[in-house]
Amino acid sequence: MNNAKAITFGIQHLLAMYAGAILVPLIIGGALGFNTEQMTYLVAIDILMCGIATLLQVWSGKFVGIGLPVVLGCTFTALTPIITIGHSAGIGAIYGAIIASGAIIVLISGFFGKLVKFFPPVVTGSVVSIIGISLLPTAITNFGGGVADAPDFGSTTNLLLGFTALITIIVIYRFTTGFMRAISILMGIIVGTVLGMILDVVDFTPVKEAGWLHMVQPFYFGAPEFHLEPIITMTLVAMVSLVESTGVYHALSDICKKPIGSKDLAKGYRAEGLASIIGGIFNAFPYTTYSQNVGLVQITGVKERKVIFITGGMLVILGFLPKAAALTQIIPTPVLGAAMIAMFGTVITQGMKMLAPEINKSMENALIVACAVGLGVGVSIVPEVFKNLPETLSILFANGIVTGSITAIALNIVFNMIGRSKTETALNTMSQSDTVKR
Repeated sequence: MNNAKAITFGIQHLLAMYAGAILVPLIIGGALGFNTEQMTYLVAIDILMCGIATLLQVWSGKFVGIGLPVVLGCTFTALTPIITIGHSAGIGAIYGAIIASGAIIVLISGFFGKLVKFFPPVVTGSVVSIIGISLLPTAITNFGGGVADAPDFGSTTNLLLGFTALITIIVIYRFTTGFMRAISILMGIIVGTVLGMILDVVDFTPVKEAGWLHMVQPFYFGAPEFHLEPIITMTLVAMVSLVESTGVYHALSDICKKPIGSKDLAKGYRAEGLASIIGGIFNAFPYTTYSQNVGLVQITGVKERKVIFITGGMLVILGFLPKAAALTQIIPTPVLGAAMIAMFGTVITQGMKMLAPEINKSMENALIVACAVGLGVGVSIVPEVFKNLPETLSILFANGIVTGSITAIALNIVFNMIGRSKTETALNTMSQSDTVKR
């Protein structure tokens, strides 16, 4: 493949993942009250780190990298935990938890395959569903304008912008295929923003004030702080992401006709852990494989790692350009909310897709899901329910993700592992592996 074609395919991969990459820092920065300068840095460093994480994963070294054409971005499963930690323990605790969870993943990468049995689809699907559902209030609030008690919340202009973006996403996804479908959310954001410019509600001040070039710096938002509850939360999130990544690795292995073994998986896990450590140091986020780019590999038939190296390189370059990052801040809040509804809805449906065969398999699994999702979402809405527990436990279980995860893991052990014969356990593990691969 010549360089011109490789660059073209590299740009396709960048566009396919770009909406997801910029939404995460925009949502987190907005929820934590970052100013314009901080938001610009947060978006820029996230884009840069997406590139570094991708390069770490594509490069097949002795200890790091799965060596498959995979693109990495910040996992949406980390959104709610990061925002919750930020509000309860501060920004330093966010990055301390990200660094610590990344280090834990690196340490357990060699034998994580043995821990996967504790994270079957009935567990991971429950966790993913809890995360997606808990994110919806943020999406709807943004859809209406961003501040629920603002005079213009739910105004005609805000709803017009939001519905225009959402309808654009739906129409493109319905009537196109391949690459255009893969960038439907990005196109919805662009169309909604253009309408915002026509209606004169777009502010270009962040772009004007941003510089053309900047240097990144470690601990830009402050030194990391290490607290038990945030670390446990982010480690659970990281493990769920690894289970999802395992499915992506196997899917790409089949597409590329490149068999992978336990050592390859360990290198892939290690790359994600290392990316999280670096991300925490530079005040970015934990990273995971992006399935939309796997779909693009399958659609185009282009499997060369050279293309993904180019994508990673372009992301790194963009990360040093503040004006490129500042462009994301001109997106009207209702348009951002529309994109969030589509993205978070996808997270929920992904969880449902994982859970559907498990619920049909047995009533025990249905009860596991009912209790895990019920407690997880319930605690996310009413975290005060555990306020009378000892302080350590109340802090831990006030987090809906942790409560739901622990509930799902514990009930899966009770119903599906204790008292089962080795043959049943082996068959169940094989079934879970097949589900992940699909």
